[in-house]
Amino acid sequence: MKLNEWLDSWLNKYQKTTIKLRTYLKYLDIIQKHINPILGEYELEGLTSNILQDFVLYKLNNGNLITKGKLSDNSVISIVSLLKLALRQAVFLGVSSVEYTAHIKMPTIKEKEVTAFNRQEQQKLENYCLNSKRNYIGIIICLYTGIRLGELLALTWNDIDFDKRLLKINKTVYTITKDGKNEAYIDKPKTKQSNRIIPLPKQLIDVLRKNKKISTSNYIISTKNGGVVQNRSYQKTFKSILRKCNIPYKNFHSLRHTFATRALELGMDVKTLSEILGHKNSIITLNRYSHSLLEHKFEFMNKVGKLLDVSL
Repeated sequence: MKLNEWLDSWLNKYQKTTIKLRTYLKYLDIIQKHINPILGEYELEGLTSNILQDFVLYKLNNGNLITKGKLSDNSVISIVSLLKLALRQAVFLGVSSVEYTAHIKMPTIKEKEVTAFNRQEQQKLENYCLNSKRNYIGIIICLYTGIRLGELLALTWNDIDFDKRLLKINKTVYTITKDGKNEAYIDKPKTKQSNRIIPLPKQLIDVLRKNKKISTSNYIISTKNGGVVQNRSYQKTFKSILRKCNIPYKNFHSLRHTFATRALELGMDVKTLSEILGHKNSIITLNRYSHSLLEHKFEFMNKVGKLLDVSL
């Protein structure tokens, strides 16, 4: 059996009913755009270690479909991980008698650089958003809860308990392409840990109360017709806000990093921050934001240093 035939069967027979639609579409995109054009016509048992390693090297150096240049290490890792999963299941099911993925040499996963707004930039953003359109309140929510863009756009007023000052995160929005058009799709959160309840500061509750009074939609952030805002649309809105505030561009996810950085600066412990952010464990949080703790490390090291009596 050829690889393209197996990947089609594997994806639609063994994966489609067990994974999220978002994951299915991601797998389909990787197969159609990256794997099949190069490896699709190979017989399963003809995919030797040498052929697979050449594929990895080609993707690393020429895998970007837009520039025809280098593809990021993390993107190549995602492509090969899917390939390994499919080929190993082919052996398990007896479709192929052998697979050679164990000998592929892969680049190391690189942690994405964390970028956060400084305090002055954050103040500019807050002042602008609090005195502008209702939808801009989403920027404030992210700055003071650390929630992801998709989680923000899925929020309804029912997700807020105003009396107990609690925010429920139990769904997310992402964009899918259907019949050639992009549509907002609501699904379960990214991971099990992403289902969470976040305590809200009183100041944010007060802002949200005011916005609810003038809202004409069940969604906290909504289109003019009261519908769900698409991720890319709100990202464009955010980019426009940064330009109007004369703040150097950072992506929307930087709002999440800004919340985490401010929380650590104010002394929040890593475990609490990890739970609020919806990380799988505290180690992820610690590794991602260890740079934010440098100032605190100096502070505590200076305290320890005071024990040293240099007069002796």
